[in-house]
Amino acid sequence: MKISFSTLGCPHWSWREITSAAVDLNYQGIEMRGIGTDISVPVIPVFSEKNIDHTISELKRLNLVIPCLDSDCCIHLRDSETPVDIEVEAYLGLAKKLKTPYVRIMAAAPVPKPIGTVDEGYVREHAAKLAELAAKYGVTLLIETNGVWSDSEKLARLLETVDSKFVRALWDVHHPYRFKGESPQVTAANLRPWICHTHLKDSQKTADGYRYALPGFGDVPLEGAVHALTAIGYDGFYSLEWVKRWDTTLEEPGIVFAHYANYMRTFT
Repeated sequence: MKISFSTLGCPHWSWREITSAAVDLNYQGIEMRGIGTDISVPVIPVFSEKNIDHTISELKRLNLVIPCLDSDCCIHLRDSETPVDIEVEAYLGLAKKLKTPYVRIMAAAPVPKPIGTVDEGYVREHAAKLAELAAKYGVTLLIETNGVWSDSEKLARLLETVDSKFVRALWDVHHPYRFKGESPQVTAANLRPWICHTHLKDSQKTADGYRYALPGFGDVPLEGAVHALTAIGYDGFYSLEWVKRWDTTLEEPGIVFAHYANYMRTFT
């Protein structure tokens, strides 16, 4: 089992602190979602033209990979299509240099809970257009089960219609369960041909919604998700997305990253 953590969980750590923690805790990957004040991955100094060769060498020496670059590019907004396409291409170019296979994109408002509606026809057209761009870089774009796309049947219909190996799915295990009541088995079955990467996080239902919890201490069926993924032959990363950047009341990264590594080893 390959595990990684998103840098969303350690917004105040330096690159050295991030890589040291990954090595010390026996992670195989680091998923990039900003460092410090730099939330856009292509502008992070360690990935600049000046520093990227050294960064790649360092990752190789440490036996670490970057399985996914997480953008906040929202492809459902017609009015911002041009700047979004420019940003997506910046991510694709960096991913190619890093030999990172995937770039996460969003196809709804960048909040977990489904809100409003999206123009599914436009999303389909924009995704197909970006698939051609991704093909030039040999990198796959992943649409997350986020917002209205937490409905895995809806996301499956979109991906089937786009019909490109360069547009696939990122299964955030939390969202289809929490917002659509889907069991892991249902989500895995619906998205089986397209799942390339996963986000794992746990939460506990509360009177006014939910509260994120340490993996295994909430009511999200993470064990069921691992079993469902194993059953369909998934061999990608199980990546912890601890949203510390957005919720400063959550436990500190050093505690959570160590806990997650130990928790996930119970499944091997």
